[in-house]
Amino acid sequence: MAFALGPRATSAGYRLMAFDQIGSTNAEAMSRARDGERGPIWLVTSEQTAGRGRRSRPWIAPRGNLASSILEVMDISPGSAATLGFAAGLALEAALQRVSIEASLRSAGSDRLKFSLKWPNDVLAGSEKIAGILLEAEALADQRLAVVVGIGTNVVAAPEGTPTPATSLAAMGAHIGAAELFSELSDAWSEFRQIWDDGRGFGEIRRLWLARAAGLGQPVSVQMGSSAVHGTFDSLDEAGCMIVRTSAGKRVSISAGDVYFGSAASTGAA
Repeated sequence: MAFALGPRATSAGYRLMAFDQIGSTNAEAMSRARDGERGPIWLVTSEQTAGRGRRSRPWIAPRGNLASSILEVMDISPGSAATLGFAAGLALEAALQRVSIEASLRSAGSDRLKFSLKWPNDVLAGSEKIAGILLEAEALADQRLAVVVGIGTNVVAAPEGTPTPATSLAAMGAHIGAAELFSELSDAWSEFRQIWDDGRGFGEIRRLWLARAAGLGQPVSVQMGSSAVHGTFDSLDEAGCMIVRTSAGKRVSISAGDVYFGSAASTGAA
């Protein structure tokens, strides 16, 4: 499988390192940053054996799926870096739309081929998870921040028994390869990374993200350890936190948690 950057990413000066198999593209990217790599560089594979998602949950990519990480070193605060994950979600949603056009036409508008963004870092196809995003940042010796955004997408297979049911592009009738998806993703990343502009453009990213948000205006439950907040998904704030409006009318800002919508909102399970 020959991975290649898209033309926009190439023109923007991105580089690419592809692996036949690797433990974790995120771990490899951060290791290279510690050794002096300054990016911007993509690390990609179609088989990842030791990847991680949020809260150190395993994220394994069997051969044929796409595991990709982008490394950029920036002179920004950790708070600003955290909002880059929303640009990543927009980039992946745009890439998925582009590669699934033919399958979408065949499905005559099936909800399964309608992609949306689930706070904080998932992409859904219908109500099922098709991709996850993991952003990691680390201060380097020169005080700049190494930021790695890992994007894992179910191209040919999806895991079973996940908290949110998962699907793959193949299961949805979109028979494309990981390399084709990556080329589109690299170009879409260049587009939304430019809009984000080291955090200065997060207002526009926030607007675009909310237009594609799953569950906006719907009942939601956010589980945070042993506590939970219940209410309606109201918005995102200027830092990317989820705003939940409770039944008492209070607006609660949430920076991290497991999100459940609809009927699952009342039970805390998906």
